[in-house]
Amino acid sequence: MLKTKDESVHMWEKYAKNKKQEDRDALILNYLPLVKKIVYKMMPSYSKYVDLDDLLGSGIMGLIHAVDRFDPGKGVPFESFAYLRIKGEIIDYLRRQDFVSTSLRKRIKNVESAMESLEIQLGRPPTDEELAKHLNMDQETLQKTLDDAYTYNVMYLEDVLEKCVSLPSESKSELPEESYDELELKEILAKGIDSLSDREKLVISLYYYDDLSIKEIGHVLGVSESRVSQIHSKALMKLRGKIDWMK
Repeated sequence: MLKTKDESVHMWEKYAKNKKQEDRDALILNYLPLVKKIVYKMMPSYSKYVDLDDLLGSGIMGLIHAVDRFDPGKGVPFESFAYLRIKGEIIDYLRRQDFVSTSLRKRIKNVESAMESLEIQLGRPPTDEELAKHLNMDQETLQKTLDDAYTYNVMYLEDVLEKCVSLPSESKSELPEESYDELELKEILAKGIDSLSDREKLVISLYYYDDLSIKEIGHVLGVSESRVSQIHSKALMKLRGKIDWMK
């Protein structure tokens, strides 16, 4: 369990004063629950491809880097600082695994392109029936593609959101070129979310902003975990298609 705020402040003050290994280790142990919270929330999306211990190991590496680089004098809570670095380290590990085949990437891209094209033609998001007909595939094959794309698109959006959240709060004219590109990405993402159905928006909001698990979202909506995953998967595919289309 995490120490209280005052206890944590004292731990940081003690470490800042002496930089002793034992104090550093105490800080790492204190914040391990944060790593576990992040990993246990992410694990259901990646369980077919990676082991829990591997994700925990990556998360702990992110925590260690965060402890070593944190500057209490900047006034940023350590939990916020560490969250991005833990998540980033895990995403980097997942990206290195490259568990998505070339053929699956192609199928995902075809569905994303069809979603975006049909939305422009119809003036609204296409139904599953319209999408399947456009792609000349049955609905069972379409649903399997959406299911297969789930992990791939979760990782993609995690990466996009990490860039958006870490963006400095400055005007465009004051940003370096890389941050300017990320600001445009943030604007594209906002437009993409606005185009989702109400239920898809709610799932995205509960998962990424309220930090609820798929199981917890199922309780909120009164549906099964598998149904939440389906809604999540379709929303992610729409967002990815819109980001790729508009970039």
